[in-house]
Amino acid sequence: MVKTIDKQLVSGKMPLRSENSNKATFGKILNIAGSLNYIGAAYLSSISALKTGAGYLTLACPEEIASTIAIMAPEITYKRLNSKNGAISIDNDLGNLTDYNVLSIGCGITNTGETREFIFNILKKRNPIQNMVLDADGINILASKNEIISLKNTVITPHPKELSRLLKVNIEEINSNREKYAKVASQTYECITVLKGHNSIVTDGKEVYVNTTGSSALAKAGSGDVLTGIISGLLAQKLSPIDSAVTGTFLHGLSGDIAAINLTKYCVMASDVINCLPFAIKQIIIDK
Repeated sequence: MVKTIDKQLVSGKMPLRSENSNKATFGKILNIAGSLNYIGAAYLSSISALKTGAGYLTLACPEEIASTIAIMAPEITYKRLNSKNGAISIDNDLGNLTDYNVLSIGCGITNTGETREFIFNILKKRNPIQNMVLDADGINILASKNEIISLKNTVITPHPKELSRLLKVNIEEINSNREKYAKVASQTYECITVLKGHNSIVTDGKEVYVNTTGSSALAKAGSGDVLTGIISGLLAQKLSPIDSAVTGTFLHGLSGDIAAINLTKYCVMASDVINCLPFAIKQIIIDK
């Protein structure tokens, strides 16, 4: 049975926020993102997670881009990584990954040789009880390895071309049966899949949800990075992976819809979606 993601479904799902709290109460995220050519992806995926309510976020990115992002977002903390040709190199130590509630991996990292090996090692060694969001080149790296690994407690957020690479199915076939192949991805990798596009599909491999928010206003570079951040922020606040994916997808689309009312579908940028996120959240919270 296919369920519709609408305001009624997500109403009240936003995590509770106790007044007796501190930044650790609302989760810690390690966001492995960015490269010299994709600085914006690291910024957008980080700031949108904090804007969604996460208490603490550390951005692990190449050292040469950290200072640029810090000027734009002083709220973020940093792990400055060694790099090669502007992308994360293999000679890095992230320390104890279980210090974080959530790993977010893939936005703007590129799929180069050393980065590929570094990220794939993390995916293989990750504690399966730790929540994770895998997007963009994180998905492409997994696809390039031709190795099936368990992604329990993970939300993957591919667009059809990325899912095509991951499942080795041509993109026309995927677009002709989006629900089927989203379920196949979830069943194969034991994860939650958000197949992006018009009426995005969210599934755990059994139940299927179809989103009702969003429009062509979201067809802009950086929009997917914002979605990754929103889902990461919800996971950090202890929402389940499926609820984080369902609620995050709805909020992302609704934020885009709100931005389009004021800016038109032509003029909405990814940063506008972040700026409209508070108004989207207001529409679904019930005295939280």
